[in-house]
Amino acid sequence: MGLMKLAGAAALSTVLFGCAMPMGGGWTALVDGTSGLENFNRVGVANWSGTDGAIQASSGGATPAYLVSKQSYTDFTMRVEFWASDDANSGVFVRCANPAEITDENCYEANIFDQRPDPTYGTGAIVKVAKVSPMPKAGGKWNVYEITAKGPRLTLVLNGVKTVDVEDRKLTSGPVALQWGRGVIKFRKVDIRPI
Repeated sequence: MGLMKLAGAAALSTVLFGCAMPMGGGWTALVDGTSGLENFNRVGVANWSGTDGAIQASSGGATPAYLVSKQSYTDFTMRVEFWASDDANSGVFVRCANPAEITDENCYEANIFDQRPDPTYGTGAIVKVAKVSPMPKAGGKWNVYEITAKGPRLTLVLNGVKTVDVEDRKLTSGPVALQWGRGVIKFRKVDIRPI
């Protein structure tokens, strides 16, 4: 009888908490609510903290700041839940060639920047690699980015809509990074799975 109760509890926990972690094996949680800062090195100055159920930043220095993963990745899928203020300048950087210096030249940047002066590389685009039109808006709400890098193929899906499907051979492997540039950015879930 105890085994039956244990199986029932496991099934109930799967139903109740199944949405918190993508289904299937091989996923690693880099951010889970306020936990995960230990999975990253800090580059630049920002007030990153685990607050109100997310890792977030709202101020920093004169230049963007980053949380750079301690591990490198080659082929993978990422699922990123984020909230951005309307004026936020942020992004998810992947396959970064130099973990000490994060740029949109030496990483692929899945942009989060609704007020970017040139919206062709705004939210939903990979800066300097793949444009988006029309640019979706992410400000003021929770969003989900699904980012896949497999060989030269890069895809972005923002809130269930594919915004990028492109091939680029410039970068093949490296850490991932979360950016604060301005405004408020919150990451409440970042999961990654090698493919």
